[in-house]
Amino acid sequence: MLEMITEQDLKVLIKEDELQNSIKQLGEKLNDFYKNEELYVISVLKGSVMFTVDLVKHLKMPLNMNFIRLSSYGSGFTSSGKVNAVDISLPDLNGKNVLIVEDIIDTGLTAKFLIDFMHLNFKTKSLKFCSLLDKRETRKVDIEPDYYCFRIGNQFVVGYGLDYDGFYRNLPYIGYLET
Repeated sequence: MLEMITEQDLKVLIKEDELQNSIKQLGEKLNDFYKNEELYVISVLKGSVMFTVDLVKHLKMPLNMNFIRLSSYGSGFTSSGKVNAVDISLPDLNGKNVLIVEDIIDTGLTAKFLIDFMHLNFKTKSLKFCSLLDKRETRKVDIEPDYYCFRIGNQFVVGYGLDYDGFYRNLPYIGYLET
């Protein structure tokens, strides 16, 4: 079993108000891009649920929310390097505007897997990838988000949906462990 970290072990990387302000600004950009066109939001569980919920509150277009489950982390601080499709059931997205919402782009393997999956299975009207956090230092594939809120360094982050061994998702801020 992994050693448990405590909230006292964490340093605040992104405060709650900074998160909410950036998400609101992202919502405004998305409203400008999609205008009043129908949008299908695909939220990658579990990490992006808080980000997705707060983001869609700012979106003004007709919206259809869907949730999928992928996994690339085990019980540690780094990606396993393998993406597992736990549940990827989706409606017919042919001819639709699709926005994939993820908590963090780290190695890029999950983002690449999802984008490849979408291109293989659907002919969408538009396909955009949105991430709360962009961690470029650890990228293993050449992929960039269309939209992101914050670029971060190579810290292990928790809070606001991101977890360590299933814990700390409920923190209203993004924290990190100082090593």
